[in-house]
Amino acid sequence: MVSAPLIFFSLLFLGFSWHTSKALEPFACDPKDEVTRNLPFCQAKLPIEDRVKDLIGRLTLSEKVGLLVNNAAAVSRLGLDGYEWWSEALHGVSNVGPGTKFGAGFPGATSFPQVITTAASFNTTLWEAIGRVVSDEARAMYNGGMGGLTYWSPNVNIFRDPRWGRGQETPGEDPLVVGTYAANYVRGLQGNDGERLKVAACCKHFTAYDLDNWNGVDRFHFNAKVSKQDIEDTFDVPFRMCVKEGKVASVMCSYNQVNGIPTCADPNLLRRTVRNEWGLNGYIVSDCDSVGVYYDKQHYTSTPEEAAADAIKAGLDLDCGPFLGIHTEDAVKRGLVSEADINGALFNTLTVQMRLGMFDGEPSVQPYGNLGPKDVCTPAHQGLALEAARQGIVLLNNHGPTLPLSTRRYRTIAIIGPNANVTVTMIGNYAGVACGYITPLQGMGSYARTIYQQGCADVSCVSDQRFGGAINAASQADATILVMGLDQSMEAEFRDRAGLLLPGRQQELVSKVAMASKGPTILVLMSGGPIDVSFAMNDPKISAILWAGYPGQSGGAAIADVLFGTTNPGGKLPMTWYPQDYITNLPMTEMAMRSSRSKGYPGRTYRFYKGKVVYPFGHGLSYTIFVHTIASAPTMISVTLDGHRRGSGNTTISGKAIRVTHTRCNRLSLGIEVDVKNVGSKDGTDTLLVYSKPPAGHWVPHKQLVAFEKVHVAAGTQQRVKINIHVCKYLSVVDRSGIRRIPMGEHSLHIGNVMHPVSLQPLVLGVIKT
Repeated sequence: MVSAPLIFFSLLFLGFSWHTSKALEPFACDPKDEVTRNLPFCQAKLPIEDRVKDLIGRLTLSEKVGLLVNNAAAVSRLGLDGYEWWSEALHGVSNVGPGTKFGAGFPGATSFPQVITTAASFNTTLWEAIGRVVSDEARAMYNGGMGGLTYWSPNVNIFRDPRWGRGQETPGEDPLVVGTYAANYVRGLQGNDGERLKVAACCKHFTAYDLDNWNGVDRFHFNAKVSKQDIEDTFDVPFRMCVKEGKVASVMCSYNQVNGIPTCADPNLLRRTVRNEWGLNGYIVSDCDSVGVYYDKQHYTSTPEEAAADAIKAGLDLDCGPFLGIHTEDAVKRGLVSEADINGALFNTLTVQMRLGMFDGEPSVQPYGNLGPKDVCTPAHQGLALEAARQGIVLLNNHGPTLPLSTRRYRTIAIIGPNANVTVTMIGNYAGVACGYITPLQGMGSYARTIYQQGCADVSCVSDQRFGGAINAASQADATILVMGLDQSMEAEFRDRAGLLLPGRQQELVSKVAMASKGPTILVLMSGGPIDVSFAMNDPKISAILWAGYPGQSGGAAIADVLFGTTNPGGKLPMTWYPQDYITNLPMTEMAMRSSRSKGYPGRTYRFYKGKVVYPFGHGLSYTIFVHTIASAPTMISVTLDGHRRGSGNTTISGKAIRVTHTRCNRLSLGIEVDVKNVGSKDGTDTLLVYSKPPAGHWVPHKQLVAFEKVHVAAGTQQRVKINIHVCKYLSVVDRSGIRRIPMGEHSLHIGNVMHPVSLQPLVLGVIKT
């Protein structure tokens, strides 16, 4: 449901915005410029490589250096305008970066749910669809002179520690999910027009970046000590998928050091891995002022010129910040870096700009040139934001079942909590100006009469002064909805959490309201990170618990739709919810993923942690019941080895695990067919999570997600789902030396409560090796 104020805003927006926007002048190669229009770099029919080389050859050293920073300088004599590279589009066009602003025909843009919420949908087509909408709106704003074309999104870091303030920006803790999200969202942003880019996306922050400010350690000074195994097995997986599968146009290096080297000065990470091994077709950019950070704060080099030279030689192409613009020319004069190195950096950035059409003359006659204010905040775009929120909401508990609520039985609803009537809280961080908002209170009001009490002044909930009104409201209503949780004052960039419990006196408010409630009490949580709500799970007066993440501009409508059954929830948690005692004596600075019994180290994420949880990764209930049956699946797969590898000492570990590079992987896949039957009374969407438990070994995960699919099944019907698992990619594991291997022997596949064994056996020259 869409509220009347939101519809009015949309109509007003669409009706008048064309008259207040200004058409964009050509960035370069203006057809009216007689000096440049016939130069080779302005000839759109020539190969981009030739055009870029021609342009670089015409630039002076000083002009080249002026193009190495985010606010790239104009080169007036060649008809190049200045350009701001820094724009953000994490879950909608944002004004966080200076490249994008609202106003002048663009008062807002569609604000989708925060990434952690959208990830909970496990819906790859949704992820790409959101990217397409965001890039439509980004192009429209560029055409109106209000935005850029290079967006430093998405954030594809692993949500390793539940306290991380930026975990909300990520698709969660599983490398496969994060990498799959990255590839699909990037495809949506960049389009599918070959070498031409709709907008240029950027996967960040490379790598092992997942600490902002914890216990006196901040991201500017942190040295992440990471094993080769964890780098290959966990931290780099999403970035590799983003580059190789998503074909992303940019990768951003992070502030932190990895094993003593700043990521933005590490040629092993940037030039060897991202550029050469993964084949990045684009540019590498620093996180903002990262080069200055490793000189000024980390004291990695003795002089600023050395810092600039190290970055460029390592493979950095663009500096978000002024550092390279100030110090690179002197670095060249001192012989620390060559002009040829600078040419290489510019080749990568200018190529992206040409792929974006920025050197093709008039923007209005180019592809996407017709997009304008009429294409921003459209009803369809806002409808997708609402649908994304519905799909991302996770039903955690449902005793009775109490939910969905009947509008005939529950006519008066008490809406209580510091997040019950919020707007900007719902869109999380790295958001812009939303088209409009539907708060939880407004959403509930479309289904029932509401009695609203805030309960706490804000999420910090330091006082019980407002408890009385909340308790009184609950005692009068047919049902009570408590909307609690966190906001950006509790978890944000440069703000990691101290603990996992509800802040302040929120727990006390929940318990007292539940005790006084005349009818059932439902707890709704807004947060990016997990919350230990064990008290609520064990309270018989709390009938159901819902997690909404940060559900975006229409989040209140989506929450109401789920509570009243217009939407059957299908979201699954993309991260483990740990108890508060999990973080006791667990420094955020300890990067190891695997547990260590001798050290008393619990391990991280569902793949390596075996202890008690509040809710596991992948948890999420429905209003119906799905039954899974494996219709067909092999029991044995032959893994073909290169013939010359037979007996090679590097091929196996005790004959039990074959190096991926020693196998013929191209067609090595495992096909499964699963029947999903809806035996309940309501239509619903099932999220099939397929896990593999590898053969036992001290360096393998307990289990790992190897595939996931969404399927809608009407009540009383059955659907068959085909799943293909690439054996080398997803049934492999990584040894202590960072080498990816395929364990031979029995792998156990788990889909819900169904298990299926598959034996992998080596095959050399058509003969099974014994």
